[in-house]
Amino acid sequence: MTDQTAKLQWRDGVPIAQDFDDPYFSLDDGLAETEHVFVAGNDLPTRFGGDFHIGELGFGTGLNLLVTWDVWVQAGRPGQLHFTSFEAFPMALPDMAKALAQFPTIADYAGKLLAAWTPGMGPTELDAGLTLQVFTGDARQTLPVWAGKVDAWYLDGFSPVKNPELWEPSLLQAVADHTKRGGTAATYSAAGLIRRSLSDAGFTVTKHKGYGRKRHMTRARMEDAD
Repeated sequence: MTDQTAKLQWRDGVPIAQDFDDPYFSLDDGLAETEHVFVAGNDLPTRFGGDFHIGELGFGTGLNLLVTWDVWVQAGRPGQLHFTSFEAFPMALPDMAKALAQFPTIADYAGKLLAAWTPGMGPTELDAGLTLQVFTGDARQTLPVWAGKVDAWYLDGFSPVKNPELWEPSLLQAVADHTKRGGTAATYSAAGLIRRSLSDAGFTVTKHKGYGRKRHMTRARMEDAD
């Protein structure tokens, strides 16, 4: 657990992290951004089925979880979905509710998350077959000692310029170490340092069209074993 909660300012209903001077999601359309960068960026929902595990750096408002939850339900594939997130500054419940109120199409999912939300929660079954766990604290400390491995990563820290700790090569190596063979990662950032660090960690890295005002984004894949 951590006693540090997110300190926010608000701009047109979008939460801005005071410590990083960066929005939690796109000022244009956060839901569409999640769908483009993280869902499509990891080739979901086509990979759903069986026991599928998503890892995330930066839980934030929980929007990525809710969008993924909706996509998973709509896909209707049998199996389990595990969502594990690492968050240094968990959001207070009223702030999370205010932020998620911007997205009425996923209000039902938001209501279930808000009813269960406790920083550091988990593992908690939010829906039949869907389990959430959130580790609080510095991901540079919590991720390396975690025992799990995931099929897909959402790398969603604040801007690398403003939040460099969440993009350090050693942490991206820990991401790789906790990725299954054939697993993937996606991020809105196309910074050269991040792409090189992911490549050095063992991923095959490609640059793709970004969302909205961002020209490019990054997708990465951990190749199957020989």
